[in-house]
This record gives sequence, C-alpha cells and structure tokens, in this order.
Amino acid sequence: MRLGAFVAAFALLALAETVAPRRRAADRLGRWAGNLGLVAVGTIVVRLVPPISAVGAAVAAGERGWGLLNAIGAVPAWLAVIVSVVALDLAIYLQHVLFHAVPALWRLHRVHHTDLDVDVTTGVRFHPVEMLLSVGFKVAAVAALGPPVPGVILFEIVLNAGSLWSHASLRLPGGVDRLLRTVLVTPDMHRVHHSVDPAETNTNFGFTLSWWDRVLGTYRSRPTALDAMEFGVAGFGARDARGLSRLLVQPLLAAAAPAAVRDDAPVEVRR
Repeated sequence: MRLGAFVAAFALLALAETVAPRRRAADRLGRWAGNLGLVAVGTIVVRLVPPISAVGAAVAAGERGWGLLNAIGAVPAWLAVIVSVVALDLAIYLQHVLFHAVPALWRLHRVHHTDLDVDVTTGVRFHPVEMLLSVGFKVAAVAALGPPVPGVILFEIVLNAGSLWSHASLRLPGGVDRLLRTVLVTPDMHRVHHSVDPAETNTNFGFTLSWWDRVLGTYRSRPTALDAMEFGVAGFGARDARGLSRLLVQPLLAAAAPAAVRDDAPVEVRR
C-alpha cells in the first residue's frame, strides 16, 4: 500500500511539474540519476539494517501497552489515528530542526540541501545514514506515543507524499497557495527552506502540516525573490551535488568556502 501510494504520487507530481513547472531545472537527467540512485541505496540499507520499523514498533507498543495513547486508553479508533498522524508529523518537524542544529547531523542532511535545483526527486534525496537515523527516531516516537498501526501506516503514506509534494516544482495560483498553506506545507513555502541563504534555509522546517513552523516561530512566508532564488549550500557546486558516489561521500567533505566560514558549524534556528 505504501509503495503503491509513493509510486502514484511520484508519477503524478513528476508529470505535473513537467507540464507546468515553477521553473525549468537545469541538467534534469543528471540530477535525477543521482537523486534516485541515492534513494535506491538508502531503501536497500534501511530494509537490511534496522531490526524494527515504525509499524513494527506500533505493533509492539499495542501488545505491551507502551506509549501515551495506550496509557490513556478508551480513545476512539478514528481519533487515535488522527492524533497519531498529527503528533508524528510534529515529531518529524522536531527531527528536521535537530538535523540542522547538530553539526554531525547537518553534514548528513546537507546532502539533501546541496541539490542545485528543487523538484520532486529532491523529496527523496536523503543520505542512507540519515534515513537509518530517521527510522530510529520514528521508532522512538512511536514507542513513546503508542499509536495504532493504521495511524502509523497513514502517517508514513502522508509523510512520503508530503515530501514529494512540498519539493515539487509546481506553480500554484497565489490564492490557492495561501489557502493551502493555512494547513499544508506548499511547494512555494518549502522552497524557501532550500535557499542558499542561511537566513532562509533555517525556516519552514515542516514536511506536511504548516502549523508547527507558525506556532514555533520558524515560519517565513516568502523569500526576497522566489523566482530568482539560488538553491544549494554555499561552497558546494555541481561537482559535489551530482553523481551517486559523490553524494554518498559528501558528508565527509568540507565546503569550498572561505576559511572564516565553518562548513560543519551548526545552523542557527531562527525563533
């Protein structure tokens, strides 16, 4: 079910951004090869290494009474599913902030940000080690919350689709974008997060729900110039941003930046 939903969302968004892109991406074929190669390696690693998944953790939590929802008890199934999706989305927001704030984690997450353009494939461009750590984070969050299995499955589907949607190169009418972002992260909202300017990179951390950025003070409505925005990370050019082998070793590399700029320094989260 999750794989089918992912493939359908990817195909639909890839087609939509081909027909009406926010802006035409340069070297689309080269970028896609690296981005999709990275997610293929990451998926294999995640399948082989962790002894448990988020869904497996939900099963264990239900059987052993772990987590807040199991401790409360007598929660209607439909409400538990909704609470699960919302609470786990907040957990992923907090994880995202953490990956920007901690230097070692930022080196891993930086692979996602060094993409020199942003489209649907950027939504799956994550280093395999980051993917492993993310699985561990989700397992811990599920064990603490004690959500029902259907809630976790729905959350995983929404998370994957939301990542593809928020990174897609789509041009939405202004009124539609403003209406949607009262609840959801929209492509224009998230593109601000991929700006090469750290003041913009350190905003709009949400994956699916836009509420957390608004409530926790990390929301930025628009950059100075969305259409002319430069994407990536200072000091990382095309050579570092493309090619599967280069992406896999990129966390070990230092940026080609002036000595005064620390490439591995934690990023300040604006509040």
